[in-house]
This record gives sequence, structure tokens and C-alpha cells, in this order.
Amino acid sequence: MHDCETDVLVVGAGPAGGSAALLLATYGVRALLVNKYGWLANTPRAHITNQRTMEVLRDLGVEDEALAVGSPPELMGDTVFCTALAGAEIGRIRSWGTGERSATEYGAASPCTMIDLPQTYLEPILVTRAAARGAKVRMDTEFLDLQQDADGVTARLRDRVRGDEFTVRARYVIGADGARSRVAEQIGLPIDGQAGKAGKAGSMNIVFNADLSRFVAHRPSVLYWVLRPGAHLGGIGMGLVRMVRSWNEWLLTWGYDIDGPPPELTGEQARQIVHDLIGDPSVPVEITSTSLWTVNHNYAAQYSVGRVFCAGDAVHRHPPSNGLGSNTSIQDSYNLAWKLAMVLEGHADPALLDTYSAERAPVGKQIVDRANLSRDQFGPIFEALGVAGGANDEGIERGLAACWADDAEGGKRRRALHEAIQLKNYEFNAHGVELNQRYRSAAVLDDGSPEEVWEQDADLHHQPTTRPGAKLPHAWLVDAEGHRISTLDLVGGGEFSVVTGLSGQVWQQAAAGCGVPVRTVVIGAEGARDAYGDWHRLSEVDEDGCLLVRPDGYIAWRRATSPDTPEAAAEELRTALRAVLHR
Repeated sequence: MHDCETDVLVVGAGPAGGSAALLLATYGVRALLVNKYGWLANTPRAHITNQRTMEVLRDLGVEDEALAVGSPPELMGDTVFCTALAGAEIGRIRSWGTGERSATEYGAASPCTMIDLPQTYLEPILVTRAAARGAKVRMDTEFLDLQQDADGVTARLRDRVRGDEFTVRARYVIGADGARSRVAEQIGLPIDGQAGKAGKAGSMNIVFNADLSRFVAHRPSVLYWVLRPGAHLGGIGMGLVRMVRSWNEWLLTWGYDIDGPPPELTGEQARQIVHDLIGDPSVPVEITSTSLWTVNHNYAAQYSVGRVFCAGDAVHRHPPSNGLGSNTSIQDSYNLAWKLAMVLEGHADPALLDTYSAERAPVGKQIVDRANLSRDQFGPIFEALGVAGGANDEGIERGLAACWADDAEGGKRRRALHEAIQLKNYEFNAHGVELNQRYRSAAVLDDGSPEEVWEQDADLHHQPTTRPGAKLPHAWLVDAEGHRISTLDLVGGGEFSVVTGLSGQVWQQAAAGCGVPVRTVVIGAEGARDAYGDWHRLSEVDEDGCLLVRPDGYIAWRRATSPDTPEAAAEELRTALRAVLHR
């Protein structure tokens, strides 16, 4: 006998676990979310929330809640490099798609904007909505271990309030319990890469309150990088002052050498570090918390064993560069949840679940590599300033003076500095990294088209396509009342969709006989008029062609034109859907 039963046990209430519980509850799956602690995020760790994640929140019906508590793009964009907030400014870079040239590309790619949504605000949205939609949530509940068999998983948990242990019987388990994942350890997931990167790779977060508006409001940004290559800061040679709430709540990141003992800062020492990076010791500062973390370069090549799946930091661990952490975690869950729902509802064979690792593990490796590379790309800035070997304040001043000199050497250094700062586009404007994820698995059917040719840098620029394995492109349509509606608003919701045009009536008939709930989207019909012609330019199929779109918005199969008969169309669509669902 077991103390309770559920379809899916979700361990961990962070971005991966909270979104998994919300997705499953939205899809009508019984889910139990357990969290070891008695609270949700109590520090604003992850914060950059990219367009793809906002699309997930939009599909879940919580985008407006996120927008209400997040900071908008206009407060995010001017990433500043300086010697202190009150000191000399070295340069700026327009970030997160807010620059004049990139704003158009970002705006065309999605109905959603990027926002800054600290984890302290994100997690309550996810967990509260999950509970409201039927997920069971238990705080102060620690996962201990699990045993799998042919029919399910028995997990042993501890109630940290009462102190007693109990068991939960689940058909599946999702381990979203962070970088020290006990679930991943229990199932023996192989983790590649390096934990605690060699060199000066330790960091301390200092969360503090201070009114810094006079230093920053005229150059609004999420990130203010303070050049401090001296040994007392270690790390990458940069201190970071990060906006949490404009312009009064902040998180400072300060480096230390992990080869030595971890620092034990008093409140006064933390205040001194804050004042050092602000550059004005007269500013009143309230320290609210400090915490330590190390830079990791870890990723799993496989995300599941049997009936147990892992997501988020349990399978990809990296520095916060590029702001990819919570985004990738939520997108892991978006990929997995609909597959679990389809299997639990009897619409798909359990073999469909194998495609989770096949699709998400390459993404996890990519973002771990990218985040670590971005972190390493600070080096050219130091070199341009002549402080690559580390320097004290006097050395920094000499380097800056040489950089601003009106001679040939100064010109050479300035060119190098501009190039070094522009290199950081790969961290602050990596639109392609955020949106160009392509899935290759047995849940994606190759249509025989030639390999994709990237017209621009695939890390920096989004390239929309309807090729199977890509996300359905966003295009603005016009609904029956004359309001704009995105193509993305017409798919999702836990269901497959058939997307066709006005002359694709055969696909409408075919969708009705698939044996699995499939919605039909007819672009050009009343309620989805292609008034701007954007879909015509993006669809890459004829008007009577067909796209089979998965519940996560990814294209599973496409047919450029319709076959000769309705019977042939029905057979082709049923065959494609059976293949995707492994039926």
C-alpha cells in the first residue's frame, strides 16, 4: 500500500518544476508537485525571460500576469560597462533586442516581448496557477529515493514539518530538483562537462536595497558591468550590479577564487563591496542576503531512465550568461508535458517519451556551451584596455587614459575596445540561440527538403521556417472583430493542429477522422485573415498545403500541396500522426 497515488510526481518547484506542474494540470493530468523547502525562490536568481518562454506563458494563459510584474524592454536595454556606477563609463551595448536595428527583427519574430522577470516573481505565478488548475502542491516535502518497475515508480518522501516518511506511487516522475538533483543521481544520469570550472570561478551574490536612480535612470539597463580585474574580485574580472526592481532593489555578483576557502562575509564587508562597485560610499545600502555559487559547464546527454525524467538545472548547469537558465528549463517542461499527457490519455505509445531526450539534450548542451563561451568573451575587453593581466585601480586608470588618448595607439585601442564590446552581442542579443532550436527525433517527420541554409549568423539572428522540427513562425493575422491575432495563438493548448489555407478543405475533413483531438486552423478564413500577407511569405507551402503542428508549437510534418483526393489526404495525415505518436 502507498500513502497516495498520482499520474506524475514533480520534484522541485523552480521554473522547470513549476511549469511542468502547471502544464500537466492544464492538460488535465493528475500531478503532485513537492518542494523540499517551505518557500519558493527567496532570491531573484534567474530573471531574463526571452520571447520563446513568453510564448509558453502565453499558451498557458499567464502572460499578462508575467507582464504585470516584470520589467519591460525599455528598462532593460543599455548594458553598461564602467569602472563604477559613479565612475568612468567604458561603453554600452544595446541588449535584448532593444537596439534600433534589432528591435525590428525581435518584433517580427514573436507576438511576445522579452521582459525581466526575477525568479521571485516567476515561481509564484507558475505554482499558484498549477494549484488553481488542480495540481496538488506540498511544501517542506523532501524527495529521498525511488524504485521503478514495469508499471510505475514508488517514491519515498519525508515531511520536513512532521519528520515522518511516506510513499507516493506515480506512473511517471519528473526530477526538476536543481543542480544537485537527487533524482538525477538516483537514476544514474551521466553528466558530462566540468563542475566548478578551473580558475577563478566562484561567485557571491549580494542582494541589497539602495536608491541608485541618479547613477542609472538616464541609462536604463538590467546589467551594469563594473571593471574590477584586481585579485580582490577574482572571477572573470568584472563585478556585476544587476537591477531587480528599478531602481531600488539590486543583486551584485562578486567573484572569488574557488581554489581558496569560500569567503564568509559580514554585512559590513558586503556593504563595502557594494559601495566599491557603486563608487560612492555615501549611498545608504541595506544588505538583504548573500549566497555563493560556482561556474559549471555540465550537461546530460540523456534526460531520462525508464519512467523518470529530469529537466532544468538537473540536466544543464552553466553560468547566467545569455540569460538562458530559466528559459531552457521551462522549455524542457513544455516539450515533455504534452508527451506525458498524450501517453497517459492513451493517444500515444510510451515510445514517444524517448523523443524528449533526443530533442532537448542537444539544446541543453548548446546553451551550456554558449553561456560559458559568453563568459569567456570578456577577455578582449580587458586586452583592449591593457589590463588583461589584472590591475589595481591605478592600473585601470592608466589603461583607460591610454584608450582615450588622441594618438595612434589610442585609436588602435579604441577600435579594439569597440570590437570587443560588439563581441558581447553573442551574449546580449543572441536571438538565434533563443529561437532557432531545431528538433530531430522520431516525433518529427523529415519531408525530404534540402538541409536548411542559414542566411545569417544562426546564433545572432532568428530564421523562421516551416520545416519539420522548427517552431511554427509567428505572423500577425486579423480575427473576426478586426483585432490582430498571432498564428501562435491558433495552435497549442495541449492539442495537435492542422494548419492549412482556404483551398485546403481536404485537410479539414482529414483532421476530423484522426482518432486523436486535432484542431483545424484555416488561415484566410473568417477569424484568421492573412490581412498583411505575412503568412503567405512565411508558410513555405501552397495554400492547399498542410502543416501538422504539435502541442508545443513545433512542426511535426508538412505537405506542400494537397493530394488528389480527400481519401488520400486523410490517409497521409493519419499515417503522419500515427508515426509522430508512435502508435
